[in-house]
Amino acid sequence: MINSGFFKHWSSDMTYVLGFIVADGSVCKRKNRRDSYYMNITNKERKHLERINEVMSSQYALGRKGRGGSCKKEYSYIQVSNKEICKNLISLGIVPRKTYNLDPIRVPDEYFPDFVRGFFDGDGSVYIYKVNKTSQIKVGFVSASLPFITHFNKNLCNFLGIIPKTIHKSPKRERRIAGYSICFYINDSEKLAEFMYGNNPSLYLSRKRQIFEKWKTIKRRHYIKQNYPSKIGWRLSEKTLA
Repeated sequence: MINSGFFKHWSSDMTYVLGFIVADGSVCKRKNRRDSYYMNITNKERKHLERINEVMSSQYALGRKGRGGSCKKEYSYIQVSNKEICKNLISLGIVPRKTYNLDPIRVPDEYFPDFVRGFFDGDGSVYIYKVNKTSQIKVGFVSASLPFITHFNKNLCNFLGIIPKTIHKSPKRERRIAGYSICFYINDSEKLAEFMYGNNPSLYLSRKRQIFEKWKTIKRRHYIKQNYPSKIGWRLSEKTLA
């Protein structure tokens, strides 16, 4: 019903799915059943889950469920009861109840772009907005685990050749958990896009990649970075590009 050895050997697809599980998946222990686990991936992008199911050679059917109280949103999920799949995921660091207890995930350097892309498609965001009528782009990653996001931030920025980002803590609101986030702007976002998509991957969330592609078509005035307190951190100069 599934490729039981999918998470046993490193590959581009395997590492992408691992990153996606870090964001939107889990390994859960069954109650009152010794050494019995199942893997779950939940996301609102049903077609994308179908694609993940396909690369895992899985014949498990996708389920549906609602979230969000009175304003319910429909989510799809894959639930896999396979001992080897769960055992391998746990050995890679996807432990039960990982939300707050997720340690750094060690990934071979050659597959780290795939891991970043998978994590980004699950718990990342990208959007284009305007400041002083000039377009900006912002990319963000969020995690509830400080040890994980700290290591991820340092490793990713090292690959990009930039200074590690400041980690911001968001407060816990209502039933939502507190989270830690890092953000990338302008040039750093472009470096990140090239890092994630530069190897021409086959597995990615199209709607997010399309925003990076749109950004390439936008002409902007010259800008310079300034060291002053600001959520944006950028000041546009009076000069225009030559």
